[in-house]
Amino acid sequence: MNAEGQTEGQSAEQAEGRAGQDRPGQEGRRQVVWAVVASDIGPLLLAATDEGLVSVAFHATDAVREQVIERLGSRLGAEPVEAPGSPLLAEPIRQLAAYFTGERHDFDLPLDWSLISGFNRQVLRELTTVPYGAVVGYGDLARRVGQPGAAQAVGMAMGANPLPVVVPCHRVVERDGGIGGFGGGVETKRRLLALEGVLPEPLF
Repeated sequence: MNAEGQTEGQSAEQAEGRAGQDRPGQEGRRQVVWAVVASDIGPLLLAATDEGLVSVAFHATDAVREQVIERLGSRLGAEPVEAPGSPLLAEPIRQLAAYFTGERHDFDLPLDWSLISGFNRQVLRELTTVPYGAVVGYGDLARRVGQPGAAQAVGMAMGANPLPVVVPCHRVVERDGGIGGFGGGVETKRRLLALEGVLPEPLF
């Protein structure tokens, strides 16, 4: 290995060490629990830590569940434990159920932002201010975080959202009225917007 490679390796190890200091789970202190719950848009996998809800995953089939759990374990430095009765999940499960029945329009949950940082986190935090039944354009959201012209980067932030529905990336649409893309699929986005009264209910 050349000297440059050694330097890069040392830098990576040092960076990982610093990151480990911010991830108590690597020393066994962080708790990560998960459960799969039914919803009007299919099964959702919810995961939470002591800090709050950390992940919402669409279409939680067995294959998706395995991928999500493996990724969470790697990113959070702790083995996720299936615990549908955990107090950490009780309120997210209750509020999501109320949202899908139309009884709740706003989520009031502690959120763990560990899975996202930088510009993406800034955009998603701003997104939480877009109310139920409203939509915002990618470019408008970029301007709201002081980055006019960063509409494409906002789109990437939406795709990286670890907390869809609760952090409502389905409310971000194209300027010309197009629905735009969605990590959970365009039909899922349509159903969420229909639930909030933005679009007519699908016929089937």
